[in-house]
Amino acid sequence: MSAVSLPEVVEELLSEAREAHSGRAGRTVRGHSDHRLRHTVIALRAGAELSDHESPGEATLQVLHGRVRLTCEDGDWEGGAGALTDIPPTRHGLVADDDSAVLLTVALR
Repeated sequence: MSAVSLPEVVEELLSEAREAHSGRAGRTVRGHSDHRLRHTVIALRAGAELSDHESPGEATLQVLHGRVRLTCEDGDWEGGAGALTDIPPTRHGLVADDDSAVLLTVALR
């Protein structure tokens, strides 16, 4: 069994994101070789974004801190801390309206 303190990871990654030229930082906290799910914490400084990219397959996005917008052709989804949504199976992007951190969970094949 492995355990991770998400508040500690969020604090560390937000600090890194604030200093990074890209305005973002990330870390896979669970989901290496023998897992069926991969969990990655992504921190974004306010105004930073992940530009449009392909869907990773079945996945969810949970907002751990701040406020973000998930953008796609079908419309945007906005969420604050505690919100959870499915990732659309189409190209999409992510924009941080505030300093934010999300937990991306992807089903591995």
